Amino acid sequence: MRSTLPSAPAGALSSPPAPRLGAELLPGGAGTRFRVWTTTAQEVAVRVGGTDHPMTALGDNIHEVTLPVGAGTRYQFVLNGQAWPDPYARFLPDGVHGEAEVVDPTAYGWQHTGWRGLPLSECVFYELHIGTFTPEGTYRAAMERLSELAELGVTALQVMPLASFPGSRGWGYDGVALYAPYAPYGRPEDLKAFVDAAHGHGLAVFLDAVYNHFGPDGNYLGVYSPGYFTERFHTPWGAGLDYAEPHMRRLITDNARMWLHEYRLDGLRLDATQEMQDDSPVHILRELADRVHELGGTKVLLAEDYRNLPELVTEMHLDGMWVDDFHHVMRVTLTGDRDGYYQHYEGGAAALTHVLNRGWVYEGQHWAEWNGPRGQPADGLEAPSFVYFIQNHDQIGNRAVGDRVHHLERVTPAMYRGASTLLLTLPMTPLLFMGQEWAASSPFPFFSDHHGELGRLVSEGRKKEFGHFEGFSGEDVLDPQAEETFRQAKLDWDERETGEHARTLALYRTLLRLRREDPVLRGRERRTLTAGHAGDVVWVRRVTEAGERLLLWNVGREAVGAASLTLPFPLPPRIVLHSEGRPDLRLERGEAVLLGSEG
Repeated sequence: MRSTLPSAPAGALSSPPAPRLGAELLPGGAGTRFRVWTTTAQEVAVRVGGTDHPMTALGDNIHEVTLPVGAGTRYQFVLNGQAWPDPYARFLPDGVHGEAEVVDPTAYGWQHTGWRGLPLSECVFYELHIGTFTPEGTYRAAMERLSELAELGVTALQVMPLASFPGSRGWGYDGVALYAPYAPYGRPEDLKAFVDAAHGHGLAVFLDAVYNHFGPDGNYLGVYSPGYFTERFHTPWGAGLDYAEPHMRRLITDNARMWLHEYRLDGLRLDATQEMQDDSPVHILRELADRVHELGGTKVLLAEDYRNLPELVTEMHLDGMWVDDFHHVMRVTLTGDRDGYYQHYEGGAAALTHVLNRGWVYEGQHWAEWNGPRGQPADGLEAPSFVYFIQNHDQIGNRAVGDRVHHLERVTPAMYRGASTLLLTLPMTPLLFMGQEWAASSPFPFFSDHHGELGRLVSEGRKKEFGHFEGFSGEDVLDPQAEETFRQAKLDWDERETGEHARTLALYRTLLRLRREDPVLRGRERRTLTAGHAGDVVWVRRVTEAGERLLLWNVGREAVGAASLTLPFPLPPRIVLHSEGRPDLRLERGEAVLLGSEG
């Protein structure tokens, strides 16, 4: 499944299995219906308040009982006398190993009911981790910063995973209870209030959803039925999910619909879709897209997928994808790094020109990581379908100390601001990582809170997994299990208005205003963009009926004057913006200038 995905007949969706599993509050105060599917137990009950209530077998391994209890009731299911957490729980207030709580999904009173979402073409993503975005690390605390993000000019929040995972801290990619928002961040109503408040500020909210594996701690699906998983496929994190099993398939598709309907999120970023291996007649990605888009409104699905397959959009009906190639070329250009997967990329003006013109780098060339061709041409994709970034949680966290690119001595503030200017003046969809807009001093290392032997294995495994990257072989590697590693990742909001932080923040605000208001830059058609280079100066030209904008970015070591460049067109007469705020055409190392003329 490296190069192509199975075809998906239009409209050919899988048949749904029995009604929803877990606890479902009935309307009108009629009680709560508890339902279990299990192939491992004959005697099934639900335990409420220390009392076991037997459940009736309905056939097809479904067991059900309705009890006169309401929202707030704590419960566990009992299989052959042993109590287990509910993997379909809507809230786990005491963590993934504890009792579930019956939740009323209609209890929250939405305020901004007129919100209809944002198309991908209008999105400027801001990726954030709830636990480190504020000192408190909660939804309610994050709400207090939403006005500042709206003022900055971003339009869509990309929230790292929220499905319940073990421990008191973590990135969230080891989630095990997909329907239960992580309790340390707040209650389900707090998450809804956060989304509601974001909509009130004109901000869409996307969620990072992990549908390719479950974490190793607290995953109880196999207790109910081993049929959720399969040996036909394997992932880097363990057994493959069997999307051909109707209950697993529905667990995934209903979960996506829950986030987008019940929590009114605007879209999902699907983690590592190359590991969502499926041999069903209709690929799970196609069914996800079709079931999400039939919700109505503007619901957007993005893939994190390094295979460079345009069919994810053209055939699977996803809306776009994260493009690692752009980041990797940018990283090599800024830093000269050639370790790990960076060894497969060139940096510099010519390499940047290529990725901008083609959308990504690999279009079928040999990829040494799997000893075969990677990618296909992206000519059929429009610019918004490419999500570009110069940093994200992975590319920062996959380093020994979680240092951001601007923390490196070899990346000057001017180089960083020049790269930022390029990112935000392209028609592709940009993504920022929290704090990027002010060149935050805080790192973002990987952190977790696993207990016992698993915690030790996580610490050792992290070094092994990324040992081919700079710094992962020395004593400076941060222990992901240490609480201090987590605390270091918290943003320092007080630094934003000082020194180079303030200078960078001012540039980001200006760039995002231009992206929104400039008659040329606000266009999103890929055909309006051409790129080239004059020596070490990258040029990116945008031409529309409204006029012309020309970005010049000096990625070389020597200063150049824009007027001395040999270009296939004349320089536009007006300076729209200089990344260092100067009113001239001189470009020191790393600096960029945006020129313009009107149509």
